[in-house]
Amino acid sequence: MADHTKGKPRGLGRGLSALMADVNPVTEENNVPSNRQPDMMVPIEKVIANPDQPRRRFDQQDLDDLTASVKEKGVIQPLIVRPVEGGMYEIVAGERRWRASQAAQLHEVPVLVRDYSDLEVLEVAIIENIQRADLNAVEEAAGYKQLMEKFGHTQERLAEALGKSRSHIANLMRLLQLPEDVQEMVQRRDLSAGHARALITSENPTVLAKKVVKNGMSVRATEAMVRKEAGGDRPKSSKPAQRPASEKDADTKALEADLSSWLKMQVSIDHKTGTEAGTVTISYETLDQLDELCGILSR
Repeated sequence: MADHTKGKPRGLGRGLSALMADVNPVTEENNVPSNRQPDMMVPIEKVIANPDQPRRRFDQQDLDDLTASVKEKGVIQPLIVRPVEGGMYEIVAGERRWRASQAAQLHEVPVLVRDYSDLEVLEVAIIENIQRADLNAVEEAAGYKQLMEKFGHTQERLAEALGKSRSHIANLMRLLQLPEDVQEMVQRRDLSAGHARALITSENPTVLAKKVVKNGMSVRATEAMVRKEAGGDRPKSSKPAQRPASEKDADTKALEADLSSWLKMQVSIDHKTGTEAGTVTISYETLDQLDELCGILSR
């Protein structure tokens, strides 16, 4: 392996705008002209895939379309690579174009060479896929998990650097608690991330997931089914009742945590079952906090 520890690795988020500029998601996906010129042309057999690429699935139809474009126009948007041992180049961004180039039987591909650290390679891979909005929820969650486990970053730090809310990252990562067969349903997009989150607290997520897919159930219906399984159904009253704190869904709890962290005060959200209404309660401990809260609201 090449030595990627040369020099002090950049912290997550330092130079992130430069990484995002390199990814340039608008042009990369469609293989259309951009202002960037390649650093060099590299024999295709000297280019290798990134083993830590968070994206594991490539839609064959999309790949076929890209292959047709490459056959007609060539690879217009350079791949981003980094040099590795043995005179090889590891893909940082552009694996789809590399695969399409192989299918089109090209002998060389245009590249931008960058001396990225392992952390930056993973950052770029995640950014590239997330910005295109075609990475499924489980793959995205796995990418965040890699950043946290390999490099010790917190959800808050990831959220700040990657432009995502902490609740978004937290909710996605909870999907990794589900059995592999349910995660597979999410990866096939048979099950949405919302459906999957509702199943996390279920004792039989696989059984319920199959029922959701078979019956085409909505997320709200799935949540109700999970509550019923847990014995959480209550007789309906004429007046919509507030949902007890113990029955709050993951999104509500995450939103409470986000608001509490931002305001530095305890926030509680109570949503009235069966309606779009509810209440937000903010608890202050000192008059100074109350003054601060009034200042925020008056702005």
